[in-house]
Amino acid sequence: MRLATAIPAALAAVLLAAGTLPAAAAAAPPSPACSPRVSIDRYSDALDKRSVDGLYVGNFSALAHDTDGDLLALSDRSALVTLDGRTREPVRGIPLADEDGKPLDSEGLVVEKNGDRLITSETEPSVRRYDRAGKPAGRLPVPDGLRVAPAGRATANQTFEGLTASPGGRTLTASMEGPLAGDGTDAQGRPLHRFQTWQRQPDGGYALGRQYAYPAGQGMTIPEITALSDGRLLVLERKFEPQGNTIRLYLADPRHADDTRDTEKLGAATRPATKTLLADLTQCPSLGAPARQPQINPLLDNIEGMTVLGRAHGRLHLLLVSDDNQREQQITRLYDMTVRL
Repeated sequence: MRLATAIPAALAAVLLAAGTLPAAAAAAPPSPACSPRVSIDRYSDALDKRSVDGLYVGNFSALAHDTDGDLLALSDRSALVTLDGRTREPVRGIPLADEDGKPLDSEGLVVEKNGDRLITSETEPSVRRYDRAGKPAGRLPVPDGLRVAPAGRATANQTFEGLTASPGGRTLTASMEGPLAGDGTDAQGRPLHRFQTWQRQPDGGYALGRQYAYPAGQGMTIPEITALSDGRLLVLERKFEPQGNTIRLYLADPRHADDTRDTEKLGAATRPATKTLLADLTQCPSLGAPARQPQINPLLDNIEGMTVLGRAHGRLHLLLVSDDNQREQQITRLYDMTVRL
């Protein structure tokens, strides 16, 4: 029998204070594990309720590496904030707009090798290219069916929320936050969301590629995706209920999913991407984090952005960010996580 379990807690405290209890019997520090494959390393609220260059530092919906080693944080209220790659302090911000100078509901972000930014907007939806100064420089084609009704079958504010590029940059993928009107569920009753891909062309443009279905959990939406080198994806799913946020991280494999470009309505006969739960983030240690509104886990807020900071020995170092919706009750919070694949 282990000493720590054989000695009553009160007596163990006395013996430990007296130096007579072996160090191995002392209380171990809390585990950082959210699950066997995911651990939470640390969090930071240093960005919360800040401003830079007259722009609010918050409302973040996406993260990405810039070509110079800094980080970019995309606000869903038409702004792009640069964070120092080492300190993560905000160093500059630029406003964004469409070709007519109108604001965007900017949600997804990819940085190309030449420094151009690919940014989704949920409004139409769209994927626009911007130069480093924030000037729009063209759009990618979007299938008619993915457009917001009445132009298509998408629901407003439920379109291109996530955007990612394969590590080589050849394939771009956007995830629909919600399902299309008329699309159904898979054989397990899970709502099917469409993921759209594009293939990079020799001239630097993009052509529409395959489309496939992803089975989200009941009541869950998809705020972000991140491509891995082998064709799989990390997928964030989330929902908010009165008791707080539920955030889950999945490993998805679309390589054998049906191409649904010409499928009018998805259903039980559709072969979707497969997925494996990596972690329910409500099960992460809270790390003593405060919350300003009810939460299942006070560490969590409205997590929307995710990027890979590093890869080594089958482990990914992820950085996640929450969208505070510019509300006092919410927090702009960064999360460092390790994922073992």
